[in-house]
Amino acid sequence: MRVKDLPKGDRPRERLMASGAAALADRELLAVLLGSGFRGSSALDLASQVIQHCGDLEALSRSEPHKLLTVPGVGPAKAARVSAAFHLVRRADAWPEREQINNTSDLAHACAPLLRDRAQERLVLVVCDTRGRVLRRVVLSEGGADHTTVPIREVITEVLTAGGAMFGLAHNHPGGSLEPSVADLEATAQLLAAAETVGVRLLDHLIIVDAAWRRIPT
Repeated sequence: MRVKDLPKGDRPRERLMASGAAALADRELLAVLLGSGFRGSSALDLASQVIQHCGDLEALSRSEPHKLLTVPGVGPAKAARVSAAFHLVRRADAWPEREQINNTSDLAHACAPLLRDRAQERLVLVVCDTRGRVLRRVVLSEGGADHTTVPIREVITEVLTAGGAMFGLAHNHPGGSLEPSVADLEATAQLLAAAETVGVRLLDHLIIVDAAWRRIPT
């Protein structure tokens, strides 16, 4: 039976979209990559044949494209897709562990290189996942020698776009003062309220100067 003749709830692609990749068996995931079968064999049948040909899933993940080409029904396009997918996984596994924010000191350390020795005030945003791993670090705004705006809407948009669960902010005071201004206090309160509204967490808002830092009270 062709995959397209199966009920929609049994088709691998539709099941992946509805329930996530973890709900699919190995051959179903491979069938999604292959895309189609050949000469009366469905993509699921072909996926089973490919896994059997290689021995198991681990061996398949290490197989070169030319080995996959020896399976009837696997052409260059299918072999390239499968090989590329497994190679991407190996690259991701080899990627260095993400920087993690566990406390206010970690946030200061993450932001300081972008703020120290600057003649103008600038605002840095750090977005983290639920475990505190850094997803994004970006300079959001840069102003004059004694002021930069805190764009509340842009901050929240950046956090949500990055898929963040929590975030921290820091800005510098080129004059060297660690005292928060009235604007700093108001912006922090607005950020806290906005974060609670959309279900994310504000870790801290810091002032960083060349030799020290200070958290703005919330």
